[in-house]
Amino acid sequence: MSLIKPFRGLCPVAGRSQEVVAPPYDVVDRAEAKALVEGRPWSFLHISRPEIDLPDDTDPYDPSVYAKGRENLDRMIANGLLARADQPCYYVYRLTMGAHVQTGIVATASVAAYDQGRIKKHEFTRPVKEDDRVRQIDALNAQTGPVFLVYAADPVVDRILTESSSGSADIDVTAERDGVRHQIWKIAQAHTIEALTAAFDAMPAIYVADGHHRSAAGSRVGNARREANPAHNGEESYNHFLSVIFPHDQMQILDYNRVVRDLNGQDTDAFLAAVGAAFDLELRAEPFKPAHSGEFGMYLAGQWYRLRIHEERIPTADPVARLDVSLLQDNLIEPVLGISDPRRDDRIDFVGGIRGLEGLEKRVDSADWAVAFALYPTTMQALMDVADAGEVMPPKSTWFEPKLADGLVSHVLD
Repeated sequence: MSLIKPFRGLCPVAGRSQEVVAPPYDVVDRAEAKALVEGRPWSFLHISRPEIDLPDDTDPYDPSVYAKGRENLDRMIANGLLARADQPCYYVYRLTMGAHVQTGIVATASVAAYDQGRIKKHEFTRPVKEDDRVRQIDALNAQTGPVFLVYAADPVVDRILTESSSGSADIDVTAERDGVRHQIWKIAQAHTIEALTAAFDAMPAIYVADGHHRSAAGSRVGNARREANPAHNGEESYNHFLSVIFPHDQMQILDYNRVVRDLNGQDTDAFLAAVGAAFDLELRAEPFKPAHSGEFGMYLAGQWYRLRIHEERIPTADPVARLDVSLLQDNLIEPVLGISDPRRDDRIDFVGGIRGLEGLEKRVDSADWAVAFALYPTTMQALMDVADAGEVMPPKSTWFEPKLADGLVSHVLD
């Protein structure tokens, strides 16, 4: 079975993309989603976050939420906002965020390849979130949130995508929320589809960058439907899940920073002394953003510091332990601040780098948080090294920007 496969995408019809485009379901909370759909009856948030159309006290995992999502999807199709392609296609997807541009392919990725580890993951999933995505796919009979995948840059694929996106885009929309431009070109020519399929089949692996719950849910739905189908032949649409796949050298990973609520019972002097056991400390007059792996910014009591971990504490042979998020966790956050499980401990929170260093200062200056740490961004190569080793990244290791949009291409399960 091929690693990727073309499909009949469900897309906004010409001239309606701006009405439909929406941020990913998991980057907005309920209140923000409700605000974003004011005056926008056709926003895809009515499908991806349908609880916004139900009473405010409705549990987001209640069966009525998934039913409302299906009702809203059917309504958008019936009203001519969304239509399926006549034939299976691939799509070029280009994201532009300021000066940053990345160009990838929209395709469906093989469930079998995912299950066999050829589509490599690097994060654990939470059962409640995975179950939510399964229920959503089953209710809609469609995958509407693409999984963000990465391939090791390939000159054949990159050339085809460049050539296929040289004319006017079929969809060209700028999201109002963040100003990111989303452009999509349909690839329908049989020889181009065959060339792309063959190029991906030649790759030993591709990687989940973002969307571990969506990919896990796609696998679970596919396997459940295969087991329930006595006539299963491997060609059914449930054997693949919706993906957008970008070359690794075009990815933009921002820092994913930390704030901690208290100093674990220590005063400032005792805390700084404890930090000094593993790090060199240097006072800085200005906010400090790390420029290299192994160094960290720390904001404490209105003062910025540069931290540099002692070289002997970097386990260079371990792809997980040598990550900056691991170095900070293993040498400061756990031994000094007493937080051993950052997944569950409410004394720590995570702040995406998109909010800048001022976002960290604001948290600490509010007096609700005691100390903040600015990290150097995890590299794409580091992520691939972890996945290749069959290991798992620490929580909140990567923050990808720009984000994909919901609603521009969906995968209907026939």
